[in-house]
Amino acid sequence: MTKTVIENCKIIDGLGNASYPGTVSIAQNKIVKNESFDRAAADEIIDASGLTLMPGLIDVHCHSTFDEPSSNDELFFHRREGLAAIVAGQNVKKLLQAGVTGFVDPDGIFDVTIDLRDAIDAKIIEGPRMLCGGNALLTSVGGTAGRLIPDKGLRGYAKIVSTPEEIKTEVRRQIKNGVDWIKVHVTGLVPRQKGKGEIQAWSLEELKLVCDTAHELGVPVMGHCRNSQSIKDSVEAGMDMLLHATFMDEHALEKVVEKNIPLVPSFTFQANLADYGHRVGANEDLKEIFRKEIEESASMLKKAKTAGVPILCGSESGFSLTPYGEWHYRELEIFVSDLGFSNLDAIAAATGMCGIHAGFNGDTGVIADGKFADLILVDGDPSQDVRILKNKSNIKMVFVGGERVDLTPNRERNPISGWRVSEYSSKTLTQETSGD
Repeated sequence: MTKTVIENCKIIDGLGNASYPGTVSIAQNKIVKNESFDRAAADEIIDASGLTLMPGLIDVHCHSTFDEPSSNDELFFHRREGLAAIVAGQNVKKLLQAGVTGFVDPDGIFDVTIDLRDAIDAKIIEGPRMLCGGNALLTSVGGTAGRLIPDKGLRGYAKIVSTPEEIKTEVRRQIKNGVDWIKVHVTGLVPRQKGKGEIQAWSLEELKLVCDTAHELGVPVMGHCRNSQSIKDSVEAGMDMLLHATFMDEHALEKVVEKNIPLVPSFTFQANLADYGHRVGANEDLKEIFRKEIEESASMLKKAKTAGVPILCGSESGFSLTPYGEWHYRELEIFVSDLGFSNLDAIAAATGMCGIHAGFNGDTGVIADGKFADLILVDGDPSQDVRILKNKSNIKMVFVGGERVDLTPNRERNPISGWRVSEYSSKTLTQETSGD
């Protein structure tokens, strides 16, 4: 039995408890904590003096197959299935280099998420522990992609369903193919929309049908919700986790608290756009909209946490504003700065709470006897400042299932023909702008 001993480290257990000095052993793929051991029998002894041992981060909202598009047009019309799978297999290594040892991919293009997860499980490629959805279920309203979504069929990550029979058939098809989650795009955007958040695109009866069909086959359901009524209806329908859950009112909060539904705010995308959008040419109106989404939703999310609702970390990595391996730490930072979490509570929201509430059955995300040895060794003490995790050079070692990960950065990519959107220009060329 292969055995590794990590000694002289500070330990963060992933449950919000204070850190403490100690030793952790790894036997095969599991943690053996605080056992008496024969040093001579160990295959490897790691002196972790000055380092912190903690569970690896778990990102509960990461789109591994998108490959960082800058627009829905690029995502829906400039991707090929086989190449998307190959590229995703390389990009998930960037998550490991940032200390991410587990993630949930809610929806992906084509059926790539399922194949990627199975390739990681079979050790064909190296990546974090992964759970996945298939294609997001949308009505023809179009989710956040509006008129780019057809009235029926499949486009990008979106499967459009219109009738009860189509809903049941698609849920069953995805479960037959092996998804861990069903995702519903409960809200979306439409032209000339007024009011806060997005418009609800599903009826309560339709949402119940999704949940009932999935639950009969033992698979949980998550919903993308960006208004209060969608949150209430999703909870009543029986959903098991809500992404975003923004613009929530008191009645919606009561429903969430009553059912204790985990929430994944996924504020990293909004925060990056608000704070750094001007550096990458983002629309100024969008910057203000997304900043307000954080500001106007923070108070209700604080109340939810106080009431004991699990609040989980998800970065929505996979877009040009949230590239792989760059921003997985930031949701922790936002939880501390905007939601009033302590550093240890934020770490728990990105480790132990995710392991318990995101579909991993509590087998990862904590340092405890018998749990998977999904661990990172960090230079510094994140329990004092989670921003230590920002600098990837502070991630000294990563273990997934007890196996040491190769942290060598990916080699630089060349452009892929037709993979990115090619704009004619960023402005319209009138005679006036020509300068002639």
